[in-house]
Amino acid sequence: MIKSRQCHVLFWPTEVLRRATKSESELTIPMDELPSCPEAGPVWDGTNIGNTSARAEMASVRTKLLYGFGSVAFGVKDQGFSYFLLFFYNQVIGLPALTASGAIAVALACDAFADILIGEFSDNLRTRWGRRHPLMYFSAIPLALAYWFLWNPPRWPQEKLFWYLVASAVLVRTLVSFYEVPSSALLAELTHDYDERTSMFGYRYFFGWTGGLSMTMLGFGVFFHASPRFPQGQLNPANYPAYALTACVVMVVAIFVSALGTQKFVRYFSAPPDRKPTLWGILREMWDSMKNRSFLVVTLTALFGSAAAGVVTNLNFYFSTFFWELTAREIFLLTVVLVPGPLAAMFLAPFLGKRFGKREAALGLWAVSMVVNWAPISLRLFNLFPENHSPSLVPTLMVFGLFGNILAVTCSIIVSSMLADVVEDSQLRTGRRAEGLFFAANSFVAKSVSGLGGLFGGVILAFVKFPARASLGHIDPSVIRNLALVYVPTVVCMYLLAMGTVAFYSITRSSHEDALAELKIARAKD
Repeated sequence: MIKSRQCHVLFWPTEVLRRATKSESELTIPMDELPSCPEAGPVWDGTNIGNTSARAEMASVRTKLLYGFGSVAFGVKDQGFSYFLLFFYNQVIGLPALTASGAIAVALACDAFADILIGEFSDNLRTRWGRRHPLMYFSAIPLALAYWFLWNPPRWPQEKLFWYLVASAVLVRTLVSFYEVPSSALLAELTHDYDERTSMFGYRYFFGWTGGLSMTMLGFGVFFHASPRFPQGQLNPANYPAYALTACVVMVVAIFVSALGTQKFVRYFSAPPDRKPTLWGILREMWDSMKNRSFLVVTLTALFGSAAAGVVTNLNFYFSTFFWELTAREIFLLTVVLVPGPLAAMFLAPFLGKRFGKREAALGLWAVSMVVNWAPISLRLFNLFPENHSPSLVPTLMVFGLFGNILAVTCSIIVSSMLADVVEDSQLRTGRRAEGLFFAANSFVAKSVSGLGGLFGGVILAFVKFPARASLGHIDPSVIRNLALVYVPTVVCMYLLAMGTVAFYSITRSSHEDALAELKIARAKD
């Protein structure tokens, strides 16, 4: 029996405490069963839990389902921001495209600072419920209220409506960060296995995409019903309150189910040291962590990729409505066919990551997905694609959409998993774990899908002089063609930048396992 360091036994597994013996001044525990000591800093590596059944449960399918289900909240919110928000404020409310996209971009700039601060705060929070879960519980109800008001703006002049959109978007984004950043950071504590992390991210992406796609299908299949005044129901402002209310309820349920489902594992997680850090000390630690080369590579890669995806999602509504001239029912069918994509990607991503390595898999997937995703519009520009309203148009778009979605989601899962591997690489260099800080950057990048995408989308719409509150048959065909001519090369260039950046990622399965071994040796010396 070896004398332990003094620390709060609250964080130790009950199986260890049950076998411990205690005298007047010391608690003795077998060293091979000693979990991380909160006062000594977060040093848990996922392999030193005395209770092997707990370790197995944290990697079980049930835990993956509960953990991943929380991403439904982010998926619902991101679906609204990426697909509907710019369209809603521009085509339904009447804000100019550049004004609406500018408001979304301002919200993104504010959100960048909020994410980083929340991540650092989460890394250093000490409570009996752990350092992540209190923030997750806190976010649910305020997020629902903020999201409701975002989709129910007052009848104000455009100048005031701009600031209303800015304030609402900032509030929603910040409250999402209070859930998404701590929740994402849990993954690095649930498992340290190189391939298991890809699997867990697969579940997160599956539920995130399923939540977003479900709201899109409900929108076009239930809420955006046509009327004599609005043959295209997505242009009717009266259809959006029911959509918003449903989204609010779904987000609250997803957050509480996931947080409660993972709460019991808190006692096995690391806890930050009990200290009173200075502002300068916090900033120095943040800089030491964020200057990690692999972190910068993954962040820039995801930023370029997310910005490109954001342009796609923000303008997708415009292309569906005006370029392809689809009805709400046809858009609903195109959304339904995407549902198997995240499920296929959930299994495909771990396989490809294990077979080829994460960097090589990401490069290959991006290259193929670019060809698949941009073929329909490119072929139409050369009159090599089925004409609008022809019987073969929607089935052909469904085929391209399904395979393009599988490739894109699989690539996103692998890139996110690459970020998780940075945690130990950074810990080896700095001596500290910074899951919250790193996943704050991941959350920020993910939300860039709607932020930067909305900004670039608005710039493109303004550049081609696309009118607000447009209707079919009243738009110059050259405007629609010019939209496609600017859109395709812009997005392709962004994806090429992402591919060029990810090529510099240096963490492999071998180097990751070496880092874990070195950390284990360092712990043994302590």
